Amino acid sequence: MNLYPAIDLKDGDCVRLLRGEMTAATVFNNDPAAQARSFQDAGCRWLHLVDLNGAIEGRPVNGEAVAAILAALSIPVQLGGGIRDEATALAWLEAGVTRVIIGTLALRQPDLVADLCRRHPGRIAIGIDGRDGRVAVEGWVEQSDRPVIDLARHFEGAGAGAIIYTDIDRDGAMQGHNVAATAALADGLTTPVIASGGVTDLDDLRALRAASGRGIEGVIVGRALYDGAIDAAAALALLAGTETPPC
Repeated sequence: MNLYPAIDLKDGDCVRLLRGEMTAATVFNNDPAAQARSFQDAGCRWLHLVDLNGAIEGRPVNGEAVAAILAALSIPVQLGGGIRDEATALAWLEAGVTRVIIGTLALRQPDLVADLCRRHPGRIAIGIDGRDGRVAVEGWVEQSDRPVIDLARHFEGAGAGAIIYTDIDRDGAMQGHNVAATAALADGLTTPVIASGGVTDLDDLRALRAASGRGIEGVIVGRALYDGAIDAAAALALLAGTETPPC
C-alpha cells in the first residue's frame, strides 16, 4: 500500500481542516514546499495535494504554492480542488501534476469525466467525499442525494487511476478511519481505492493494510503526521510489510 502524505493549501499555507470546515483550519506550515520536501526526504513516494480555496471558489487559487511544490519534488503529485472543467484538468497535467483529482465535476458531468479518464488513463482520479453514504460536493458545503457507490461505479472500466474516498465526518477529527466503509466500497469496484479521512494512528494503517486485498491501494494521512501521532518512516515500513514486530 502507498502512503499519501497530505498537504492542504489555504491562503498559501499548509493547513488541516476539522470535518471540512474552512473556519476550523489549523496552520501547520507557512512554507508548503518545505513541508513537501520533508515528506519526500522521509521516503514517501507520492504527495497528495489539495487547493482548499480552489475547492470552494471553483477555480485554482493556490497556483503559486503548487508550482513551488512541483519545483521542489521529484516524486509524483496528485492534486485536487477547484478542477471544475476539462481545461483546468489538462492545464494541471501539463504543469507537471501526475494525477488530477476530480470531484464536483465527476458528479455534475460524469460522462465528460469518464471520457477524460479514457483519454488520459491513470492520470485522473475520482474524488468522492461522502457523508452518511451520500456524495458531498463544492468543497463539502453541498450535500447531494447520490450514493457514493453509485457514482464510483459510473467510472468502472474508464481508466481512472483511483477512487479517492473521504469520509467527511472523520476527516481531521482524529477519530479513526472508517475502514469498514472504505473496504465495502472497494469490494464493489475494480478501480483501486485510496482511503482518506480520520487516520489517527498506526492501528488504523494496520487495519487498512489488512483489508488491502479488497482493493485498497493506499491511504492519505494528514493531521496525524503533523501532530506526531504517526511517524512517516514507521508508517511506510508498516504499509510495505517491513514493520518490526513489538518484543
